[in-house]
Amino acid sequence: MATPGPYLPPATQPVRAVVWALHIALPLLGLWVLLANPDHNVRLEHHSSHFMVIVTVAGLNTALGLIISEASRRRDDARLFLVSMVFTSSAGFFFLHGLATPQVILDTGSLGFDIGQMVGLTVASAFAFSSAMPLGEKAARTVLNVQNLIRGVLVGVLLLWGLASLIPDITPLSQPPNASPVSWLVWLSIPGLLLYGAAGVMMYRLYRRRPSAVLVSLLTAYALLAEAMVAGMPQLNWRLSWWEWHVLLTLAFVLVAYSAYLQFRREGSSAGLFDSVALPRTVAAIQSAYEEALEELVEHVRRGERMAAERTAAKFGLTEKQAEVIDRAGQALARERDLSERLAALVDIGTRARVGIGEHEMLTTALDRVRQAYGDVRIGLVNDGRVAVGSRQYTFPGNEPSRSDGRVAYPLTVKGMLAGAIELPVGRTSQDEALASTLASQLSITLENARLYGELETLFRQYMSPDVAAALLADPAQAALGGELKQLTALFADLKGFTTFSERVSPGEIVEMLNRYHTAAVPCILANQGTIVQFVGDAMLALFNAPATLDNHARAACQAALEMQEAAARISEEVAWVQDVEWPTFRVGVNTGMALVGNIGSPELRGFNAMGDCVNVAARLQTLAEPGTVVIGQTTLDLVGEGAHVTPLGELNLKGKTEMVPAYVLAAL
Repeated sequence: MATPGPYLPPATQPVRAVVWALHIALPLLGLWVLLANPDHNVRLEHHSSHFMVIVTVAGLNTALGLIISEASRRRDDARLFLVSMVFTSSAGFFFLHGLATPQVILDTGSLGFDIGQMVGLTVASAFAFSSAMPLGEKAARTVLNVQNLIRGVLVGVLLLWGLASLIPDITPLSQPPNASPVSWLVWLSIPGLLLYGAAGVMMYRLYRRRPSAVLVSLLTAYALLAEAMVAGMPQLNWRLSWWEWHVLLTLAFVLVAYSAYLQFRREGSSAGLFDSVALPRTVAAIQSAYEEALEELVEHVRRGERMAAERTAAKFGLTEKQAEVIDRAGQALARERDLSERLAALVDIGTRARVGIGEHEMLTTALDRVRQAYGDVRIGLVNDGRVAVGSRQYTFPGNEPSRSDGRVAYPLTVKGMLAGAIELPVGRTSQDEALASTLASQLSITLENARLYGELETLFRQYMSPDVAAALLADPAQAALGGELKQLTALFADLKGFTTFSERVSPGEIVEMLNRYHTAAVPCILANQGTIVQFVGDAMLALFNAPATLDNHARAACQAALEMQEAAARISEEVAWVQDVEWPTFRVGVNTGMALVGNIGSPELRGFNAMGDCVNVAARLQTLAEPGTVVIGQTTLDLVGEGAHVTPLGELNLKGKTEMVPAYVLAAL
């Protein structure tokens, strides 16, 4: 497929650009034909027609200058002020040029009549050039600060020019010229020609960034004024070429007025006719104001307030038709905003309903989030077989929603059984109803997950180490039979004197003793990130670095063993004076090495465990430990490093081992 070309504003598209260029070129072509053929450049002297044309154009310029000046004041924009001065200065000199028409005030022509319009065009060209420049913040503020001074100077110049050119026999401007002014009139025209040309180029660049009818008309006007400067150079008064000069001037300003009129007809208001001409800072401020107003309108509509569009229209001076459009746009945006927020609420509920969060916390969090999108939302759970939300009770035959007093309730289910209800305001559209139903389904799933996980927390986690449970929840494939070879530290502990104790007490007291010891010992293992893999009577096996990876597993196992002995000692002290029978005492063996870690058993029943020499050695070291002590192997000591306070036991001959095993009694870390 062909790659589409870049977007071009309408006046820069090839065909329209050619048409626009022809419109600009044709007047110059006509001027060249008239000047090259003097026979065609006939004399047409009609004083009253000239006076009426000039005064009409001056009045048009005055009106445009006032409108743009008011826009400048309202927007506090320097560029609009400078554009208004283009029309104001032109209007002033045009009017004086019209008054200087022969047989109006003066009987004959005058120097002021000949050059007044060229002087006015040159003054206007300076304002045109300044208006097209990319004014910075400081320059724009300076222009606004001196705008009254600029107006005052212009009025003063116009008064002096009028007095000098209209009072007979006072200055050379009011007297007929002694010689043809062509030679120096050309030099007078060149600066204005260059300034209009530069202003047109800069205005074209602005138009490419910000296409609008008013901008393209200003661009065309500057081009026509530049051509008028060229046409006025020969100064062949009352010839057809001289009349063409006036036609170009008239077209330049009529074109701007006509484009403003078309935009007024299209928008129905004059409030923003010349906003596209303004400086970027002003345009950004206007856009920001419109965005804020639209946001305010949307919020009013969403709250169901009346006359929201009328207030916005009054704020910006919009017409009744524009207010209707704004109202429809506000309603559409409000519906879209509601839809977006409700969809976002659904996503958030699914995101926040993570494993481990309690049912109450989950419902509270979900309710807070849903109320941001749906308004007054309430949830009630089944209590004694009934569902009540506030003072209203609901039944859901066929799981259909129930409606009452402008509100609608949807059932919440868990495993297909009614578990509660969510109550919302009745939706305005079928889309609202569908979203509310989806919300109820999402909350049902979330509630069911929370309750199922609560059961899992009670049943599953209490029968195995949290690390193993978490690993299986994250990756159920880990429950498969098999394992991996991994370095770990095994901690083996049992109770010395358990058999004697069991012979002298009842079974209930045995269970009580074991539970108290394990209640104290298990937190010591878990706090040091160990994993308890089995209890066998009075014995316990814990692993460090399996299944959860732990960098300092040897030190963590030693720390857990010492804490276990301290906790067991406190329990022995507590019961020593209560019972006559002496309670057993923990002895602990710790060893580090390679072991096969994984799930061992059958497809029907399996358990997480570790098999290897290091585990067997830990069990043998435990049998050699004195009650209340911790015995560790050589590899464990090497990994713990400095800071381990140990007493060497020498090399021990352990059952099932052909080699001697160095061992140490660990006193502290």
